Amino acid sequence: MANDAAPMTGSPSATELREVMQSRVPQMVEQLGEFVNLESPSLDVAHLQHTAKYLADLFADVTGKKAEIIPGANGPHVHWKGSDDTKVLIVGHHDTVFPLGTTATRPFSIDGDIARGPGIFDMKAGIVQAIYGLSAIRDSYHVEVLITADEEVGSETSRELIEARARATGAVLVLEPSADGGALKIARKGVGTFTVQIAGRASHAGLEPEKGINALVELATQVQRIVAMARPELGTTVTPTVATAGNAENVVPDAAMIKVDVRVVLPEEKERIEREMSQLKPVVDGAAIKVSGSVNRPPMHESAGRKLFGVAETVAKDLGIKNLQGVAVGGGSDGNFTAAIGVPTLDGMGAVGGGAHGVTEHILISTMGERAALVAGVARALVNR
Repeated sequence: MANDAAPMTGSPSATELREVMQSRVPQMVEQLGEFVNLESPSLDVAHLQHTAKYLADLFADVTGKKAEIIPGANGPHVHWKGSDDTKVLIVGHHDTVFPLGTTATRPFSIDGDIARGPGIFDMKAGIVQAIYGLSAIRDSYHVEVLITADEEVGSETSRELIEARARATGAVLVLEPSADGGALKIARKGVGTFTVQIAGRASHAGLEPEKGINALVELATQVQRIVAMARPELGTTVTPTVATAGNAENVVPDAAMIKVDVRVVLPEEKERIEREMSQLKPVVDGAAIKVSGSVNRPPMHESAGRKLFGVAETVAKDLGIKNLQGVAVGGGSDGNFTAAIGVPTLDGMGAVGGGAHGVTEHILISTMGERAALVAGVARALVNR
């Protein structure tokens, strides 16, 4: 790994900060290519160990300070601190949704201003930008960065650590990718997944169907009940996404399952959905229902991000970034956790691009310098407010 970005010790002006970051874009792109091609599927602990080691080395090379690798059951987290006196927490994740082997057919690539690769937008580019940005400000002494290993699968082993460090610092910037056009994310819906399992009894579908308990018929009824829980006028969506039933065409299904995606804006809607899901009762005689899951990411209310967005707007103007927007989005992130415990949180501080989680995932190389300057500039402003 090249050590070509020695940390700065001064306090550059906004213009100088942007110029320095722009000059380092070639180095950022080089590191990003290596990082993207190091695959890191969620729950693949062995490969997540490789990317954690890569990030720890990158922190040391670029900032001059080592990062700690924290073991976790779902993979290691990477924790970098400018000092023991930190006032801002920057949060990201190095796991991706892409299965091992994706880079064999879709490795990191560049086509003009577009860089592509699995996980590049969500969120490996944002991590690289933040590391380089922090290397350019002496105020990084009061900043810490936590890159977790299991955000894409619910943050089971990292949530407690994220919340603890958020409380300790008092302000959070999240490196999730930007919304359209580079907009920051000032509000998010709460997100949850439920699994409804139905048990019935198998029988021959032709000879004695009446002796069976049809789990698929029960499932069909429950789907209608579940869909009816949605309250679109309140921003609540309830969407069945995956279903299974039966194992042979001539057998009454003795088991069925459905997964349900839930998104809510209001905290009281979280409580309502969890209550109504838990109260589902079977209608087919003899069938049994088991419901698991919850809205595990609480809503991130706009009030959590609005104040920090004002800081970001000022910084953006100083950097020459025009018309920075703040928007509400439907997806969840670790920012939902920090906002819910009352810590001011601003999300979408990562890369500009599109196609998250898909074959078209990409970033715009021309924005990397300004985004690195933006995250560093906002962190600096929060340290000194």
